Amino acid sequence: MSRAEASVSEGAGPAKPGGPAPVGQARRPSPLWTLALFRSELGTTFRRWRTIALLGVLAAVPVLVGIAVKIETSDGGSFGEGRGGDGQGPAFFSQITNNGIFLVFASLAATLPVFLPMAIGVIAGDSIAGEAGSGTLRYLLVAPAGRTRLLLAKFTTVMAFCLVATVVVAAAGLATGALLFPLGDVTLISGTTVSFTEGLVRALAVAGVVAYSVIGIATVGLFISTLTSSGIAAMAATVGLLVTVQILDTIPQLHAIQPYLFPHYWLSFADVLREPVYWDQLTKNFGLQALYVAIFGSAAWARFTAKDITA
Repeated sequence: MSRAEASVSEGAGPAKPGGPAPVGQARRPSPLWTLALFRSELGTTFRRWRTIALLGVLAAVPVLVGIAVKIETSDGGSFGEGRGGDGQGPAFFSQITNNGIFLVFASLAATLPVFLPMAIGVIAGDSIAGEAGSGTLRYLLVAPAGRTRLLLAKFTTVMAFCLVATVVVAAAGLATGALLFPLGDVTLISGTTVSFTEGLVRALAVAGVVAYSVIGIATVGLFISTLTSSGIAAMAATVGLLVTVQILDTIPQLHAIQPYLFPHYWLSFADVLREPVYWDQLTKNFGLQALYVAIFGSAAWARFTAKDITA
């Protein structure tokens, strides 16, 4: 039985044991049914080949970065030498050869501007529009959970993907760094040296900050997904918006609006690697992402609960 058929079957039962439901009265969903709905959405999303492929691409980035750094530094030089650089390379990259845990930070920094939010945009954009385009959305809405619970299930699934995608990048970076480079005490950006265990804790905190940083674009993608019945159109619009906002955030003349753009504080995760932690940019990032969730989450709910589902 398909997921849509299961939802219809679940919603078609009687209101009371041994008796039919009154005409026009929907049976109130039980907490177990609601939990089953959330589990079904999570399972359906993470079993799709598209999701697996996106996670595979994200996992490949740290591996490729680690191999590239290993090859370039195999003669004992520093990353960036031989290309007219000063041996520093991009942020965190010059530290990878000294400590493999820095591959985690370098990988997150490399994937955050484009690859990670793009993957999240694909999943979020397809969440509602993909169901509508395939004709399964109206069957899901026959179930007693209602539109609000279904939207919450979709939102939870997208947020779960944000976390899983970030963890995949961080885990691949840590595994590759441990295989190719030495591990040991971690020298933070502020110059303080901490133990490897505390470095791992900092790496976990950085992954958490990065996962939280992309919930703004995820919620925007969910809202866009409620505006159309074409999954491809929703995904393209979300990714296009992501690229456009990224460009706007680099134009100096637009500095007045840049603090309100969702990617503006994405790289603030680097402040976790200071002693003490710098909270100014982090706090602004947390507040900005929460604002996007509140605004576009409410807009998605208003649109989806009033939307005429014809397919």
